[in-house]
Amino acid sequence: MVSLLPPLPDVPAAAGPTPPPGRHLLVLPEGVAADEVEVLAVSRFPHARWERPPRVPSGRRASGAARGAAPGATAGVLRLGRLSTLTGPFALEPGQVARWGLPTGSRVAWVVDCPRERVEAPAYGGDRDGLRRAFGTAGPVREELRVVQWLVAAARRLGGALRTETGVVLEPEMDAALDLVVLTDRWAEPAVVLDAARRVVARARLDGPGADPGRPRATPAEAGAALAQREQAGAGVADPAERRRLHAEADAFDQHMRENPPPSEAFGVQVDLGVDGIVVVEVAVEHEVPSVLGGLDWARGEVVAYQVRWEAPDVEELESERPSLTHRVARGRAARAVRGIARELHGEVGGEIADMGGFLVDPADL
Repeated sequence: MVSLLPPLPDVPAAAGPTPPPGRHLLVLPEGVAADEVEVLAVSRFPHARWERPPRVPSGRRASGAARGAAPGATAGVLRLGRLSTLTGPFALEPGQVARWGLPTGSRVAWVVDCPRERVEAPAYGGDRDGLRRAFGTAGPVREELRVVQWLVAAARRLGGALRTETGVVLEPEMDAALDLVVLTDRWAEPAVVLDAARRVVARARLDGPGADPGRPRATPAEAGAALAQREQAGAGVADPAERRRLHAEADAFDQHMRENPPPSEAFGVQVDLGVDGIVVVEVAVEHEVPSVLGGLDWARGEVVAYQVRWEAPDVEELESERPSLTHRVARGRAARAVRGIARELHGEVGGEIADMGGFLVDPADL
């Protein structure tokens, strides 16, 4: 059979005398187009661009082994950063899939070239993405770490895998990317967020400074800032009558602040799922605008983030690359609440929904 893609040359094994530095493989199933990979790259690397777009002849992709490329098929080069590129797509032969221990559904590969930057560091915490298993104690840092983390996120989003330079294959679970965030330029009152959550899970409740849905309470810092003005009133004023007048104004202002506290700039909603853990909605200003919002006019002003995340019953399981069946079952049930709440919030405030990898999600897919 003839593939419409050029075949992938064999990649030297990591155990060889001179393995290529920073040469990883992004491995994907059938049907993932090059522009899908480009969108994910631009979402994480704002200056990503094609240096040479791939050329794939039109027509139906042939199935089976890739024994030759269609005439005119060439791989493209997508620059991720100053020193990193992604070259592909290439067709994978069945022999390569078996030899490299790739998932059986692997059909396409992208070759990644990036600097080899490693630093010895003590192991701590979990290894959700399997990077410690792949690289040992000398893990990637700086640009290589940014590229590898993106490769894991892209493989998870597209149902693929990452074969690292070390020869280890990482196959991240698609369902593990559970948390979502609604990014918008609109604030919603705590009562609105609570109602949105209760449309999905009736036992949702307000949590934190905004626990009063009618009037969110000010934080101690906000209230203290107003009361502190009382101590400054009249400082440096020699006339006793003028000092008394300034103190009276400060007292009146303090009384007004006690009776009319300013709204909190952050609040939350909590949904107790019992044995399945807790879903938390955290609302606050996003001070660093995510790259995924680049080019959107409304994102140039104040961006509000409605984080919808799952707190698992067992944190260690949450950070495990291959969690237990019990954890996966609880995660599946919690996913329905996370996705439903994010969808309802998006209906209230608009904007965009992004997943844990920083990639946009269509509300219709939730």
